[in-house]
Amino acid sequence: MKNIEEIRKIKGVALVDIADLLGVDSRTVRSKIDGVSDFKFGETVAIKKAFFPEYELEYLFSERAEA
Repeated sequence: MKNIEEIRKIKGVALVDIADLLGVDSRTVRSKIDGVSDFKFGETVAIKKAFFPEYELEYLFSERAEA
């Protein structure tokens, strides 16, 4: 799971919120978070600025280490 998924849930950011920002369907965002397809660089920057400015871009979109 990407770190963004865990952080998104903690901060209460809905998939639809990210989808609205990017102008796509929430299923598209789900596919990108799940790794089925990739985020474009501009999308990652927009998401970080809008919802998670306190996190590093690389951290947000990297895979979380499973314990």
